[in-house]
Amino acid sequence: MKKVSIFMFICLAAWFLVNNPIVNPYVDSLKESSISVAKQADPLYQSIIKNASTYEIPPSDAKIDPVWKAIPGYNGLKVDLSASYKNMKQNGKFNEKKLVFTQTKPRVNLQDLPASPIYKGHPEKPMVSFIINVAWGNEYLSDILATLKRHHITTSFFLEGNWVKKNPELAKMIVSSGHEVGNHSYSHPDMKRLTAAQARMEMIKTNEVIEAATGEKCEWFAPPSGSYRDETVKVADELKMGTVMWTVDTVDWQNPSPETLINRVISKIDNGSMVLMHPTASTAKALDRLITLIERKNLKIGTVTELMSEERILK
Repeated sequence: MKKVSIFMFICLAAWFLVNNPIVNPYVDSLKESSISVAKQADPLYQSIIKNASTYEIPPSDAKIDPVWKAIPGYNGLKVDLSASYKNMKQNGKFNEKKLVFTQTKPRVNLQDLPASPIYKGHPEKPMVSFIINVAWGNEYLSDILATLKRHHITTSFFLEGNWVKKNPELAKMIVSSGHEVGNHSYSHPDMKRLTAAQARMEMIKTNEVIEAATGEKCEWFAPPSGSYRDETVKVADELKMGTVMWTVDTVDWQNPSPETLINRVISKIDNGSMVLMHPTASTAKALDRLITLIERKNLKIGTVTELMSEERILK
């Protein structure tokens, strides 16, 4: 009888230790420690540690390039040791295809740089963006939007304020299709010739009319005809907008044949490119094939914000 009582006491004590909310964390901690020790001793885990540096890529800081001006940063890659070990544990062998990575942020971001125009994304990022400036060409917008939708692509439309005031429904249609909208001035002036006050008014009026029509706030400014001066860029920066230019010009306003437009773009497009276009007949006719050829080059097409993001694209 005495032995039974002792046994019952031990069982109750064990149950209390395992289930007591005060003691339980310590029990869990001991379990985790024992698992950690076993993992550290496993040759597979040691192999992952040994090989990790081979696969890691340091992050790239944003910088001012002497030619391309502001260049965004790009995340690096670091091996997640525990997740990789868990992925390989079943087979017990090192397998680089089962490595798990986490992204590491750069120390210097685009927002840390002085106000500067941006002509392209990071040269290692396999993504491009279309910069579609809209101040005319209503008759081709529907075809362009339909083509983008068919390819499941969202990109960036830069809208002239005066155009939005006259065509609020078309502006809404662009946004409702999932695209990003940016500021393309109010009256399409030569921004280089404007005073800071005049430039500010052009940008503010456009931001107000775009937000009123679509509910969207503009994060990017594209100066008409690519004309700007340092003061223009500073005014945009004060209004919390980055100034974007382009890497590749379709020159679609000259109404080239679709083949000419496509060859012009494909011969120059690369990681980080921003492609300037307008809602013209040439672009509407060339866009379907152009998208297909860009994607065959293993380039993703996204918005300017996505292109400027430091998020690394993993294959």
